[in-house]
Amino acid sequence: MEYIFPAIFEQNSDGSYTITYPDLPGCVSEGKSLSNAMDMAQSALTQWVEYLLDEKENIPNASNIKNIKPLNNQFVNLVRAEIRDNRAVRRTVSIPGWLDTKAADAGISLSKVLQEALKERLGV
Repeated sequence: MEYIFPAIFEQNSDGSYTITYPDLPGCVSEGKSLSNAMDMAQSALTQWVEYLLDEKENIPNASNIKNIKPLNNQFVNLVRAEIRDNRAVRRTVSIPGWLDTKAADAGISLSKVLQEALKERLGV
């Protein structure tokens, strides 16, 4: 699931940036450089939305970026957060009995092997 919110980037006197989200009071981050601030903004947004989802709280609608008026030392930028559902899902898979026995004897977790193989195959 994807969420996009406008963020206000305020440049501080030391060249660092403070990032706030008008639609998400309390969601604040900082970055030492503009590049770092962009990364930190995405990380903060992702963690904030994940928290809201975990707590089953409403996620507010994002404001229109055109309606946000930055001050002289600020600019507004859209920040994207991609939220992945990390809950475990039970699936039934079939493997030959002899292979199941060998895996069990070797102490191999079939779930872990399947996850690793899928991530590699999907390039994630």
